[in-house]
Amino acid sequence: MPDYEFEKAAVNSGFSCICGVDEAGRGPLAGPVCAAAVILPAGAVIEGLDDSKKLTEKKRERLYDIIKQTAVAYSVAYGTLEEIETVNILEATYLAMNRAIEGLNVKPDFALIDGNRVPRGIKIPCETIVKGDSKSMSVAAASVLAKVTRDRYMRGMAQTYPQYGFEKHKGYGTAAHYAAIREYGPCPIHRPSFLKKMH
Repeated sequence: MPDYEFEKAAVNSGFSCICGVDEAGRGPLAGPVCAAAVILPAGAVIEGLDDSKKLTEKKRERLYDIIKQTAVAYSVAYGTLEEIETVNILEATYLAMNRAIEGLNVKPDFALIDGNRVPRGIKIPCETIVKGDSKSMSVAAASVLAKVTRDRYMRGMAQTYPQYGFEKHKGYGTAAHYAAIREYGPCPIHRPSFLKKMH
């Protein structure tokens, strides 16, 4: 379960305002990539918070509201489809993470970031944590906000493009999704660079 060990270590190193950062939607064939940054009050207990991938959709939706009510500050941002296609998914993810950090109305002086690479362009000291969303409370909170925000966006897109089943797979490459692309062709929110591998 995530805890505050990484946050405490940052405070012990002299930082006072720590944000957790995570993304959702690097892998799907459609839609933007979404990142969130969250600053939690020191030691805040959020029951049931874990890596968003380990939680049911219902639990994530419930935690989404609790995190927003509990957080000192939070921000969610996108890397657009155009950016994914122009610069690539990794750089678009970095753009989203930077936007999320910069969008916080309380300015952090340190960031804990899920993953193993420091995002290009980050302007504050940071630490990357592999599987950070299952180790750090702040990163876990960011993972839930990013995932729920993106899932809601994809559910909205399902109403615009009902033939693809976005409300079920959220744009990920399931068998049903591939079958729909073969039948109907891609729609405006599909990522052309991700469809190149399709046969």
